Amino acid sequence: MVKKLTKREKYTIYALSGAILLFILFQFIVFPSIDKRKRLKRTLQVKEDALLEMITLKSDYDAIEKRTNLAKIRFENREKGFTLFSFLDRLTGKARIKEYVTYMKPSTTVQKNNSYKISQVEMKFKGLTLQQLTTYLHMVETSKNMVNIKRLSISKTGKQEGFLDAVLQVETVEK
Repeated sequence: MVKKLTKREKYTIYALSGAILLFILFQFIVFPSIDKRKRLKRTLQVKEDALLEMITLKSDYDAIEKRTNLAKIRFENREKGFTLFSFLDRLTGKARIKEYVTYMKPSTTVQKNNSYKISQVEMKFKGLTLQQLTTYLHMVETSKNMVNIKRLSISKTGKQEGFLDAVLQVETVEK
């Protein structure tokens, strides 16, 4: 049957056969491989993003674990019988501002489902200088007893220039 066809018809059949082969080649081999490659690239990008997030989370976790271990060590190294009230009282003596203390009110909050309690002391100072206050605050915040200042209120005294009144709330965790 092919022998009876003219040259022009043969070229047309060859061209159509080639076109059909190209169509089949592209439809079943080239396009699927391109789609698969795109899918793999997207999957790879998603996995890389997940890996970066995991690395970030691991870094955050390590930092938290380091702070937790440091806090445990500091907590264990506290002197036996540590109380926030006596600690703050000693610090006011060291900072030479004991005479400026108007009051010290201790309070304790017991944690549910926990053997720890939060101990707080509210202190009021009258008529001290900014330098005295900052020295005392620095001593409180930099102590190794895991004590922090929760709230601080500063106001000018009406009596003399350069003197302040301050109310601060200090807290720590105790067993």
